[in-house]
Amino acid sequence: MSTLLDSHREDASLRDWQHILHLDAALLFGLLALSTMGLFVLYSSAGGDEPLLMRQIVRLGIAFGAMVVIAQLRPQWLQRWTPWLYGLGLILLIAVLVAGDIGKGAQRWLDFGFVRFQPSEMMKLAVPMMVAWYLSDKRLPPTGWRLLIAGALIVVPVLLIASQPDLGTSLLIGSAGFFVLFLAGLSWRLLGGLTLLGAAGAPVLWHFMHDYQRQRVITFLNPEQDPLGAGYHIIQSKIAIGSGGLFGKGWLNGTQAHLEFLPERSTDFIFAVLGEEFGLVGIAALLIMYSFVIVRSLYIATQAQDTYGRLLGGSLALTFFIYIIVNTGMVTGLLPVVGLPLPLVSYGGTSMVTLMAAFGILMSIHTHRKLLPT
Repeated sequence: MSTLLDSHREDASLRDWQHILHLDAALLFGLLALSTMGLFVLYSSAGGDEPLLMRQIVRLGIAFGAMVVIAQLRPQWLQRWTPWLYGLGLILLIAVLVAGDIGKGAQRWLDFGFVRFQPSEMMKLAVPMMVAWYLSDKRLPPTGWRLLIAGALIVVPVLLIASQPDLGTSLLIGSAGFFVLFLAGLSWRLLGGLTLLGAAGAPVLWHFMHDYQRQRVITFLNPEQDPLGAGYHIIQSKIAIGSGGLFGKGWLNGTQAHLEFLPERSTDFIFAVLGEEFGLVGIAALLIMYSFVIVRSLYIATQAQDTYGRLLGGSLALTFFIYIIVNTGMVTGLLPVVGLPLPLVSYGGTSMVTLMAAFGILMSIHTHRKLLPT
């Protein structure tokens, strides 16, 4: 009897803790587990660089802090301010094209002196929020003009970002907006038509792509044609993953990373370091953690009590899934190389804050639900 009472008290204490902080314990546990594993892999990939590890810990702290802050905001408040956030994002994207700061051949940043800001990161949240806001009080599935207007809300920022140029981020944001339409009940016939239209428009897209973007596609199709140049990254990455075998070479024992054969080993290609040192077992463990976070996020979306929360929550969960698919796909040679980090594992700051802000929105949707009378 005493044990049962203690168990009830612990459950009540956990519920009170989640209610006060508006955090979902299961989702938080998954994110912390991923971050911890990421720190171990990052430390090895960076060759034991402790200052770099500390910088990543600080950035994780800021990102989790942003998640906690956003989780306190009610979904109704987020919905009310969505059009203003979207409009501000468009203004900043236009400002980037007019007076943006140029770095590594791309004009993607706004330099305010005290901070260097990339507006496209904000649009990763603003676009799905705006499409969900537009469709939230309308009959679903969307048809006719409503579908065209929703499509325009997606296409305009995507084109602005693609012109920076930043094709990877523009496709990611386009996917986030598309997922809202998909969850709103887009017909399979229309999806098939859009797929055919996209395939037919590929030659046109190729014409407007920059030379380095075309080279990435050519390298994806045949990396061996330039093994010491454009194909070097992907060849070394596949060697690292393949050499890991079933159980890997052990933590801190990866030769491809530590002998500096593998470029970008702490950022875009950190998945290859994981594969070499922890093998197939380590990769499976990471993918199980990712799957847990995705499934929990989708569950939260299904439990939302309004259309805005369901559409937005589902889109954010599926966009996180795309992050993982694109990064692991490019590292293993299944997709062209794009500058997209592995969530919560790669070294980085801005994209991590944006990602954790998305999970803050999911937690807000879940913990601010009104309990229905029984």
